[in-house]
Amino acid sequence: MNTNKDYNLPSVKTIRSIYSITPFTLIDYPDKTACILWFAGCNMRCVYCYNPDIVLGKGKLNFQDALNFIQSRKKLLDGVVFSGGECTLHPMIIDLVREVKKLGMLVKIDTNGSRPNVLKKLIGENLVDYVSLDFKSTQKKYYGITNSHLFEQFANSLMILTKSAIPFEVRTTIHSDLLEQFDIQKMINFLESKNYSGKYYLQNYINDVATLGDINNSKKLFIEPAKLKTNLEVIFR
Repeated sequence: MNTNKDYNLPSVKTIRSIYSITPFTLIDYPDKTACILWFAGCNMRCVYCYNPDIVLGKGKLNFQDALNFIQSRKKLLDGVVFSGGECTLHPMIIDLVREVKKLGMLVKIDTNGSRPNVLKKLIGENLVDYVSLDFKSTQKKYYGITNSHLFEQFANSLMILTKSAIPFEVRTTIHSDLLEQFDIQKMINFLESKNYSGKYYLQNYINDVATLGDINNSKKLFIEPAKLKTNLEVIFR
């Protein structure tokens, strides 16, 4: 880590919230070069989660470490992705984003939408440039998949984003034992009822990796795109 510059954030040096840093990515921030800060901890326990080490692990790096790294790479990167885990859980997240923005970097937030007040503050202070919002499931299946009662918070975050000028995307991870075509159609209907008109990414669950839950391998793509009734741009990846 480059430690030539010291940032004046009082308690940064004692808070180890970041599990790891991916130094370079071309796919996690659309059309931008970026690094990823992986924040430890999450308020959901999604059964298909393939980052159990991050969700259940402890942070290894503090915010000072992250800022020093970003400073050392700012000429090579367009932006910084805040991911996890759930990055909005961390009490110093807004302070860190402020410092990243001072460096002239773009900021993308990956979130499950469970902290709408944090998202609202970031947007209100013009601290975020792009958001990826995870839509876990229908309200009926939400607890069974996420082990949380946070659907309403997700819905509030979606509302905040649709009313803002911030570009954002909605994405859903599909496991064939958890979501069916009928569920995806209901989720599309929900998004349209909330005036979402952007891209909706459907991504297949990744097999052969450790997960939080005891779950079978997912079958190959089972959603039939032609049978989805929607005006949204649905993208499979």
